[in-house]
Amino acid sequence: MEEKIIISSEVSMQDMCGKFDENLKIIQNQLGVELFFTGNVFIARGTPEAVDNTRKVLQSMEKLLLAGAILDLQKLEYLIYMTLSKDKHQLDKLNGEILIATHKGKLIKPRTKGQSLYCKTIESNTLTFGEGPAGTGKTFLAVTMAARAFRNKEVSKIIITRPAIEAGEKLGFLPGDLQEKVDPYLRPLYDALGDIFGQETFNRLKERGVIEVAPLAYMRGRTLDNSFIILDEAQNTSKEQMKMFLTRFGADSKVVVNGDISQVDLVNGQESGLKHALEILAGVEDIAMVYFGIEDVVRHRLVKKILARYEGRDD
Repeated sequence: MEEKIIISSEVSMQDMCGKFDENLKIIQNQLGVELFFTGNVFIARGTPEAVDNTRKVLQSMEKLLLAGAILDLQKLEYLIYMTLSKDKHQLDKLNGEILIATHKGKLIKPRTKGQSLYCKTIESNTLTFGEGPAGTGKTFLAVTMAARAFRNKEVSKIIITRPAIEAGEKLGFLPGDLQEKVDPYLRPLYDALGDIFGQETFNRLKERGVIEVAPLAYMRGRTLDNSFIILDEAQNTSKEQMKMFLTRFGADSKVVVNGDISQVDLVNGQESGLKHALEILAGVEDIAMVYFGIEDVVRHRLVKKILARYEGRDD
């Protein structure tokens, strides 16, 4: 079967086709159709079902572009997903809400108002602080935003770090090589990256140095340009460590700092570097702070009740 799909002259065919016709290749591979274009007309060849799905996807792409939305690879993959699953979500809900599609096709999007605000804040600021209880998705969403920026070629590197507080940041006293020493502290970050990129791709990017996961001590003395940098578990940094970290990033970089100031594990009564930074950097232009609450917890429903009791609330 062959069908011609006419696209509005107000829509750029370059935006429809993508860079190096990448969008067309994705549609052909995922829908099992041959797709060509001439002028503002697409020609689809394949089974009736494949051609019908292709028409629906192209028309959805056209509507997004006419509405002024940016059509990135994640949105295209989501449009294909909606078409194949017969999902009838509104396109305006799609725009800005779907963050990324994982290697398995799972769509990641904010699940609470706080998460939505957090993601939008990261997009519009160079430095974003996310503070709040565990289970609010701070780490996973920050990693998701980093992966999205990397896929969209906004940055060339992802760097994720956290203080190895249990070892007092003195990893040299632990047996084994560097990887063996830091793995226990960085495992949650490895898991998040593996979920998004797929383990094989993540390992390859890590070997190439494109994705770097390392303890905070290894950030000292570096300047990090064109990178998406995440500091996790920041409540366990000292003031000196936080200052060191916040003066590492260079040109064209974006930084996210996450933590929960109610869970400080520092010894000898040290003040949390996160708490101090939230106080002294409030109101600085291009630095934003998002505070999560119990209502943003997305783990088991009992977690909210447990947190509420510990905080002396009867939620």
